[in-house]
Amino acid sequence: MRRVVTTEKLPIKLWLDDIEAGAFEQARNLANLPFLFKHIAVMPDAHQGYGMPIGGVMASEEVVIPNAVGVDIGCGMCAVKTSLTTLSTNKIKAVLSGIRKTVPLGFQHHKKKQDPLLMPETQGHPLSDFPIISEEYNNALTQLGTLGGGNHFIEIQKGNDGHIWLMIHSGSRNLGFKVANHYNHLAIELNRKWGSKIPEKWQLAFLPVDNAVGQKYLREMSYCVEFAYANRKLMMERVKKALLAVVPSVAFEPIINIAHNYAALEMHFHKNVMVHRKGATSAREGEIGIIPGSQGSPSYIVRGQGNTESFQSCAHGAGRKMGRKQAQRQLNLAQEQKRLEDQGIIHSIRHVRDLDEAAGAYKDIDEVIENQIDLVEVLVELRPLAVIKG
Repeated sequence: MRRVVTTEKLPIKLWLDDIEAGAFEQARNLANLPFLFKHIAVMPDAHQGYGMPIGGVMASEEVVIPNAVGVDIGCGMCAVKTSLTTLSTNKIKAVLSGIRKTVPLGFQHHKKKQDPLLMPETQGHPLSDFPIISEEYNNALTQLGTLGGGNHFIEIQKGNDGHIWLMIHSGSRNLGFKVANHYNHLAIELNRKWGSKIPEKWQLAFLPVDNAVGQKYLREMSYCVEFAYANRKLMMERVKKALLAVVPSVAFEPIINIAHNYAALEMHFHKNVMVHRKGATSAREGEIGIIPGSQGSPSYIVRGQGNTESFQSCAHGAGRKMGRKQAQRQLNLAQEQKRLEDQGIIHSIRHVRDLDEAAGAYKDIDEVIENQIDLVEVLVELRPLAVIKG
């Protein structure tokens, strides 16, 4: 931990020295909520989001806040270690071609519905208990196994363990977006009805967890977390097939998966509380996780240390230091391309519009890792060889 701010109702514990003004104001708002438990934890990759900083962790008593989870519910990382120790540039390009044939990117969906057996189970509930998911179910079948846009990616990497790795960052696609928006709007309406004293401009409308609407949100949110994992798993299977088509002898270790946008009932400081992680991942003692960098910097396989002060959490990535439009205005296309090409990375920076995902738009991942050595232990450093962006 770098410092503690004690000027608000409850402390703000920060794992970074510099935090942008907007993100800090959001952390202060959280620290003054009436149902906040213990303190706010702000991870080293933090930057401003909607209502809550991305890279924030909060625990609440008896309520859940949809905006403290965000719109890409269950967004997260998965990684697979391969038996390969080398992969030539020509073979990498062939693998990328195979991936693009089977994994829709950006706003694209599959033309045909995917196998319903790949969808999450409803844990004994009828589908009617999931009103938004019921409405979106058929659309979700065409979104399963698709990457999406923004900062979502597929990478081929080389680890300092000597092995080639595969990594995917993606979420719950339009399904999570629909669920998040629906329940956030319901929370706003109900908070007005109840005369909530939390200012609307804070964007932190809440739902009681023992309320019927709160229970529906938790049920649909949990489904979206599982859908996001199913989405990553299906993409990873197709990435593995693309590699097998080029190198038939390759073997794969079990998948590593970790989500970074969700709320869950957990025990902390001897009390069951609703932990919200928005752009933060669980880092329980011994838990294996993933902290990705930008497409021009390393990613890390880590092991959690179970630090109680962070609610057993850690960063979810490098974190943005520039907004998307700001990056497109201020970064130099030729310089950003050269930065990647000098490292031999097959990248996705083609036009000025792609600069929102250039390495220069992100924080220094090494500093982010250094700031959380009390939260995680680095196991493997992975350097990008090739990147597909949505």
